[in-house]
Parts: sequence; C-alpha cells; structure tokens
Amino acid sequence: MGRLANLSLRNRALIALVTIFVMIFGAITASQLKQELIPSISVPTAVITTTYTGAAPQVVAQSVTTPIEQAVGGVSGIDDTTSTSSTGLSQITINMQYGTDMTAAQQDLQAAVSRIRSTLPDGTDPQVTTGSIDDLPVVQLSVTSATGDKAALADQLTNIAVPQLQKIDGVRAVTVSGAPVRQVEVDLDLDKLQSHGLTTTAVQQTLQSSGLVTSAGSVTAGDRTMSVNVGQRLRSAHDVADLEMLTADGSRVKIGDIATVKTINAAATSISRTNGQDSLSLSITKTPEGNTVDVSNAVSSALPDITNRLGDGAKFTTVFDQAPFITQSIHDLLVEGGLGLVMAIVVILIFLLSGTSTLVTALSIPVSVLITLIGLRVADYSLNILTLGALTIAVGRIVDDSIVVIENIKRHLSYGEPKLKAITTAVREVATAITAATVTTVAVFLPITLVGGQVGELFRPFGLTVTIALLASLLVALTIIPVLAYWILRVPKVTVDPDQARELAEAKEHRSLLQRGYVPIIRSATKHPIVTILIALLVVGATGTLSTRLKTDFIGNSGQNTLSVTQDFAPALSLQTKSKMAAKVEDAIRELNGVQTVQTTIGGGGFGGFFGGGTDSASFSVTTDSDDDQDRIQNDVTDAVNELSGVGTVTVSASSGFGTSSDVEVDITAPDQDRLDQAAAQVLAKMKAIPGTTNVTSSVAAAQPIVQVDIDPIKAQQHGLTASQVSDTLKGVLAPATVGSIETSGNDEDVVLKVADAPVGLSELRNLEIAVPASAQSGQGSGQNPGNAGGAGSSGGAGDLAQPQQVKLSEVADVTQAKVAPSINRRNGQQSATVSLTPSGDNLSAVNSDVTAALDQLHLPSGVQTELGGVSSDQSDAFSQLGLALLVAIAIVYVVMVATFKSLVQPLILLVSIPFAAVGALIALVVTNTPLGVPSLIGLLMLVGIVVTNAIVLVDLVNHYRAAGESVQEALINGARRRLRPILMTAIATIFALIPMSLGLTGGGVFISQPLAIVVVGGLVSSTVLTLILVPVLYRLVEGRRERKQLRRDAERETREAEIAAQRAEQHRADEAARAEAAEVARAQETEAVNVLETADQTQAEVPPTEQSGAPEGDSAGALPPENPGGEPMDPERQRAAEAARAEVESRAVRPLRRLARRFRRR
Repeated sequence: MGRLANLSLRNRALIALVTIFVMIFGAITASQLKQELIPSISVPTAVITTTYTGAAPQVVAQSVTTPIEQAVGGVSGIDDTTSTSSTGLSQITINMQYGTDMTAAQQDLQAAVSRIRSTLPDGTDPQVTTGSIDDLPVVQLSVTSATGDKAALADQLTNIAVPQLQKIDGVRAVTVSGAPVRQVEVDLDLDKLQSHGLTTTAVQQTLQSSGLVTSAGSVTAGDRTMSVNVGQRLRSAHDVADLEMLTADGSRVKIGDIATVKTINAAATSISRTNGQDSLSLSITKTPEGNTVDVSNAVSSALPDITNRLGDGAKFTTVFDQAPFITQSIHDLLVEGGLGLVMAIVVILIFLLSGTSTLVTALSIPVSVLITLIGLRVADYSLNILTLGALTIAVGRIVDDSIVVIENIKRHLSYGEPKLKAITTAVREVATAITAATVTTVAVFLPITLVGGQVGELFRPFGLTVTIALLASLLVALTIIPVLAYWILRVPKVTVDPDQARELAEAKEHRSLLQRGYVPIIRSATKHPIVTILIALLVVGATGTLSTRLKTDFIGNSGQNTLSVTQDFAPALSLQTKSKMAAKVEDAIRELNGVQTVQTTIGGGGFGGFFGGGTDSASFSVTTDSDDDQDRIQNDVTDAVNELSGVGTVTVSASSGFGTSSDVEVDITAPDQDRLDQAAAQVLAKMKAIPGTTNVTSSVAAAQPIVQVDIDPIKAQQHGLTASQVSDTLKGVLAPATVGSIETSGNDEDVVLKVADAPVGLSELRNLEIAVPASAQSGQGSGQNPGNAGGAGSSGGAGDLAQPQQVKLSEVADVTQAKVAPSINRRNGQQSATVSLTPSGDNLSAVNSDVTAALDQLHLPSGVQTELGGVSSDQSDAFSQLGLALLVAIAIVYVVMVATFKSLVQPLILLVSIPFAAVGALIALVVTNTPLGVPSLIGLLMLVGIVVTNAIVLVDLVNHYRAAGESVQEALINGARRRLRPILMTAIATIFALIPMSLGLTGGGVFISQPLAIVVVGGLVSSTVLTLILVPVLYRLVEGRRERKQLRRDAERETREAEIAAQRAEQHRADEAARAEAAEVARAQETEAVNVLETADQTQAEVPPTEQSGAPEGDSAGALPPENPGGEPMDPERQRAAEAARAEVESRAVRPLRRLARRFRRR
C-alpha cells in the first residue's frame, strides 16, 4: 500500500483534482439521496382474503379456509401459515422465508388458489396480496366538512383532491376511505311476491340476466372489421324498476310492482371520526423511488389550495406523517455527528499541538463522508435513521487511519529528513498496519449477510455504510493525506545532522508526560506477567457478576409521537353500540395533556387496516406533541383507559418504527376447540399474575350467539321441499345479495336485492313461510318424488305455473339459539390461540423468563403445545443469528491477522483481547441502564474489529524492531513507546466523537444509535488499556518463551560448534606434529642412506679389478674382470659382496620414503 502513497505524491496535481471532483459530486449526491424513516424492505408475507357474506365461522373455515390452505400448502418457500375464519370472512396469512421473490410467490399462490376456485362457494373471490414498507402510507389525512354530508365530501375529494395530489412527483396512489357507498336497493314485498307466485330466486335471476353487455362476434363493413356487442347497461333505479318478469299465471309484472327500488347510501359498516367529528380518511402512498420527505412537503403545500377549492368548511387534519420524524431524526443525527466531529478535532489538536497537522487530519472526514454518500447512491440506498446512524458512528473511526499517518509523518519530519523522503518513509512504515486494521474492522460486517429475517434486512444497509466509510478513510489516508502533508506541513528547522536530530527528537519524546507515566507501567507489567494477567482475570470475573443486572430488549422504541390504541368489543354488538363505547375512550384520551389528535375508526375501514381495526374492534391513532415526554403520555393514556368501565378490552402500544409488535405472545395449538379454549383460559390466568406486564389478552373471545336452523329432511320431503330449497329461501330472505350493477355518471353502483320486512327475532323466523313449488304440490298426491322440485330454488323468469302453497319454517326445521366461537384460528393446520402481554418495563429477558417459568407450571390438556412468539421470538432469532455472526467475524479477523503477521500464534494474542474488551461494553450498558438489544449486538460486532486495530498497529511495529535485531523486551518497550500517542489519539478521538450520540443529546434515532455508541465507547476504553498493557504482556509471554528457546538453541549450537572447532584444532596440531616427526625421520633416513651409499662406494673402490669382472675362472673368452683402483682386476667374490651391499642400502633408504609419501597422500 506504500506504493499507492508514492504514486499519489508523484501525481499531486491529479490527486487534488480528483479530490475536488469527489467533493463536488458528493455534495450533489447528498442533496439527491432519498430520505426515509427506515430502509425499504420487502415483507415476505402474503395475505389471502376471501369474503363469504353471512357465513358462520365454522362454515367459512370448512368451505373456504381449509381448501385454500390445502391448495397453497405445496408452494415453495412457505415458513408459516396462520388463518382466521370469522363471520363472513376468511383471512390466511402466509409468512415466506426472507429472500423469497415475493412477485413470483404471489403468482404461485394465485395459481394455487385458481386451481380450486371452482370448488369454493358461489360469490367468493379470494384475493392474494403482498406488501412492503413502501405500501405503508407516507401521509394519512382526516377530512371533515361543516355540512357533515360525507357523500358530497367524498365526491369532492374524488374529483378535486385525488387528481391534484396524484400529480405530485413520487405519489403512487391516493385513496379515499370511509365514504358512504351509493347503491340501488331492491326491497321485495313478500306478500306481493307470493301473490304473483314468484320466488326471490326468480327475481334474483331476472336482475342478474338484465343489463348485461356480451360480445356476439364481429362484422365486416367494407375494409373495416367491427365487434358486435349485444345488450345495454342499466342507467338508473328507474331502469331496474321497469324490468319485467313472468308470473305464475303467465302475465307480466314489473320489478317495481313487487318491490321498492331506490338509490341510497349503503348501511355503514364502519365509523370514522377525528377529534370527535365524523370524517373521511385520505391515504397517500409513494412510489419505490419516491422521496418520503419531498412527497410529504409537496402534499402539505397542496392542501391550502385544495381546501379553498373544496369549500363548505372543509378541513384537513394530519393523522400520520413520516416526514417530520424523518427530518428531525436526520437533523438530530447530523447535529450529534457534527458535535462528535468537533470534539474529535479538538482531541487531535491537543495531541499534535499543531494547527496545520490537525487541519490535514480533519479534512479526511468530509472527503470520506462524501465518498460514502456516493457509495450509498450507487447501491440505491436511502438516507434513513440506519444509514445516517452508521455514518455518524463511523465518523469517530474514519479519522483513525489519518491520525496514524499524520502522526508518523510529523515524527519523521522532526528527525530532519527531507520532506518527500520523510512522508514516503512514514507512510510506508504504517501502510501495512493501517490496512490490516481497517480490513479487520470492515470484515466484521461481512457476517451480517448471514443474518436473516427483519434484522438482516434492516441492518445490511448499516453494515454497508460503515464498510464504505472505512474503506474510503483508508484510501484518503494513503493518497490525499500524504499530498496535503507535502503541501501544508512545514519542515522544522534543524541545525544538526539528521542522526543527531533523530536522537534529540526521540529524547524529547521520552521526556514527555505520557512516556514518563506509561513506560514504567509497561516495564513493570512485562516483568510480572502472571500478576498482570491475574488482575485482568479478576476484572473479567467481577464484571461477569454484573451480567445478572443486564436488561435485554429487541430493537427498542423509536420515540415517534404516535400511539396506537385498540378497543375490542364483545361479539354481536351493533355498530351504534360500538360507537358509543368508543366515544368514551376517545373522550378520555383527548382530555390528556400532550395529545394533539385522536383519529378513531370503528368496525374496520378507514385507518383500521393500518392500526389493527376489525369488525369487532375500534382503533385509535393518537398523535402527541413531539416535544413532550412520549413515555409519560403513553402511561397517562394507559391509566386513563384502565379507569373506564363497560368499554371492553383496551390496549395501548407505541410504534417501534419497524412495523413490529412490542408484545410477548404465547402461541397455543390444540387438536380441538374444547382443549384449545381450556388451555387458553389457563395460560391467560397465569399470564395475568406475572408482574411487570400490561394488556394481557387472549385471541379466544367469548362465544357469540347465533341462530341454528336444523332442517329435518323427512319433514321437508313430506312438504315437497329439499334442504337446499329451504336454505336458499332463508338466504334470499335474510341475506341481501348483490345481483348486478348500473352505470351512472361514469360510476358503477351495485344493485342489492333484499326483503323489505325480513323476520326479526326467533318467533318471526320460525313463522317464515316457504313456498312449495307447484310441481311438488301435484306430486304429493300421486306419490311423485319431490326431490327435484323447483320451489323456492327454481329458476327461470317465467315463474311457477300455479299458486304455491306456503309452509312455515318451523314445520320443516328446528330453529334454536346457540353460541359459537366468533372466529376460528389455525396455525399450520392446527387450531390455535394467542395470549399476548405487553412488558411494562424495558427488560424483555426478565419477562421471557417469567413467562417460561409460568408455562412450565401449567398442566395443560393432552395434545396442547405452547410456544413463545411475538417480540420474544423475534429477539431469540435475532440474538442467535447475531451470535453466529459474531463468531464468524472473529474467525474472519483471525484469518486477516494471520495473513498480516504470517503467524498462527500472534493473532491469537490479539483475539484473547476480545472478551476483555467486552468488559467495558458490559459495564457501560449496566451503568447507563441500557438494555442489550439488536443495536447493542451490532456495536459488539463492530467492536470486534475496532479492538484489534490498535493492537495490530502496535504488534506490527514490535515485529519490525525484532526483525532489526532487538530483543523481545526491548522491541516491546520501544514499540509501545512509539505507538502510545497514535493509539491514544485514535481511541480518545473516537470516544469523544461518539459521546454526543451515546448521551442522546438530541434524541434523533436514539433507539438505535445510543445503545450502539455506548457499547463502542465502553469497549474502546477497556480495549485501549488492554492494548497498551495486556497485549504487550501476552506478547512477552508467548514471544519471550520462544525467544528463550531460541537463545538456548543458539547457545547449544555455539557450544557444539566450539567443541567441534577445538577437536579440529587438536587434530590439526596432531597432524602438524606427525608431519614434523615424519619429516625428521625422513631426514635421518636420508642421512643414513647417504652414509650407506658413501660406505658402499668406498668398499667398491677397494675391490680389485679381477674381482669385479664376474667372469668364471678359466673362461678366456669372457670380458676382462673389473679392476680395482690400482688397475688390477677385482676378485669376483668381493664384487658380488659389494653389489649386495649397495642393494641393501637402496632398500633401506627408499622404502621408508615411499611409505611416508603414501601417508601424506592419505591425510
């Protein structure tokens, strides 16, 4: 990485231009980033809703819910299925696995439902819907008028407000709800109907077949082909009344003659009020690429003009608006980040005591932040409380690499080195260390990709933001900082040579207050490692005892100024009764201080879909003063509604900001309803006894009364009826049916057929007369089987052929009153119930423990199973996945450090520091009374990377000193002394940068940023002490032992080498003595040989010549015999003796010399 700095220094002008371009482009990008509350995530949930008008829960479950559940069970990716079958409604919620393509899943579910659609009851139409965070309204408005005419107001909103609001850039849809529905009502007169021999079924079929437009093919006229449509739409109630049908006697009668036909507002199924006044609701959703704040501001700007155009005292009231909270959160986080930035710069200035050095370091922060914003734009992430919180957290860490670089540059400049050389050398010395430190911090966020569920979806943008910021800071430290240092920093004047300047600078540094306080401590700690480690272990043990006081939660409360209040009613109450009961709750809430707006929805519709309203409940959206204490207001609301009587069950909850519930739920499954009811009652009673909980409720509601009609098939047959004919007649009389529609003023209005004077009460129902078909009447006397008679169920517009007889319902059926469950709930095919409770405090773990202990004490019926759900399940899943991510992060950090240090042992020294760093985090959480939740665990994950950063910088320098030949102790002392200032600077700067956030000074996004900052600050304090004291001690133990082993091996090797050298010297001396002795012997032998030769020569000279001839005596033909010196011949005997003497001398002289020569050659 040092080459990157060298390249930057050689291209300083280019680096300057690139920096300016990045800052300009980053500023533009910052202004274009979308602003949202939370990241846009797809919720892997699909809902299948089916309406079956008038059907009892048991019928809905059997005829609709069960077939659909079985049909969709084979769709891949399903994690969990729950269903609720209530009167006239089936709702199946399918939770898919996170990461599932919901578009494809919706298509698969729709296809599965379509395959069994023909088997479902007539008039049912299952609808499959999915959603995401973007489907939630950005703005919800309540609209009232002085006239109180909701129909007229709805028309005005549809024609004026909706078109104008839909023109706003980023708006996807504008929905008006709560408006009365116009319909054509056909009220049949039973007496007139029967007098003409007609049935409700005949009228229904006539209406359904009228006003239809069908295609009859096409015709060709010249060169054009045109489609042929047959029929004409009905245009008014008068058109419906003029429709004719045949009577029993063959005459014609108009619908208007047997029924009253009129256009009316449909009976209200829900009531919507704002601050006690009837109102309509207006919901605005945005497109996925839309900017929430921009859409909200544009809507607010358009409202005055819309109000003027509506007139009639129209008034808009904002019930919910994401923009103010988003804007305030972003502002607060920016303020906290700015305060942290200022505090970090002040720390750097105090340490460096140089304005120019501080300026160079501080410039790295805005450049890194702007690069991060560019990265967010490329990744298509928005600016929300998570990404902005991550950026604010990262500000303290962004400056670390630059601090290390600038501090080392400043040191080398003080040595008197030339500027370019000093900067190059300084950057090269720390490049590897800061790169490894940054990579380890970044690497800890990789395991977040392993975290599934909502936590993974929410915090992946957080991890990516920190990653981009840290990588940007490393790039800035290695490229821009060296260039700025070259241009801005001054070379101190040095009057001595560089070596003396280095010595003077180091001596000055050694005399500093930090060095004089730290060096004795580190010397003592490394000399007494066991004592130091024991003290550290005692600290860890003592801190571990604090874990019992540690609270836990999930994500926390977002602090939004919105409360959700739900009121559950007893079954079968009229809408007017529910309205009166809801008014009591509404008035009690409105009287409280800090409450600004109360929007009420009774019986579903309006805002009920967003705040949990249903047919037997009312929902209240309470908007409070954003500057007031939200916890106090919530407690006041809870106390106020608890004092009321006769209002049903009322629960109060605060929004988490993530669409998650804050309730602990106990999910109960059982083989049948009786055992389920019994188990739910036991669990409910036990949960109410748990302290520290509120809003304990059960999904098993009190049984609701129904009228049970049991048809006797034998009696019905005796009267010429079938069970289905009786059932159809009852349905036609009691259940209004939508039989068609008319087109008026461009809008469709339903045509609803009902009986004007329907029976009221059991007595009138029992006396209801059912027409017996004429064919059945004639067949009764002849014994014909009436099973296929027309009767009430006959079809055809021609009516019956004869006046039908009338049979009272009581003659063919038993009509009684019974009680049944108002709804049937199932989970994964088994009947289920849920008991929920809200923790009143912030210690979720304590509540979970109490709930688990209470469940263990219960003796539930056989086959019943219980399981913790709700926020408890969410917390358990998140904690287990983040725990796994923490282990993976440690493994990744270890791999990075092994690659850095080329050692398997040294990284383990640094990893031992992680549990000691957690000491500070735990103490900080306990002291500040902050629960351990998902944000805190993310802080611990981040701390794993941070805690080894300073240790890497320290150990890297110590290894360099050791490579230069210093001992472990000397390298540790010198390395620790050299790295003391940058370690303290980076740690303290980061700590002070996070202090505003950890204190929650502004409150923006505090539920995420504050716990995270507290963990990092506490962990940094302990890890800094750890790095400066414990890491050197552990290094001394491990590397000192290795050094001692190496020294022993070196000593042993030197001893062996000395012994071998001594042996070789002794042998050499012996060989020299042997060579001298041999030479002496050779000289003596040579002398002796010479003497022998001389003697032999003398002896030969004395032999007479005749003796030397060697010729045999008397041999006259031979040569003359040798002569003696006197000239006379030598005697032969003497001659032979002389030659023998000469041979003996030669042998004695030459042989030893040859042996000596061979010995020398062998050596």
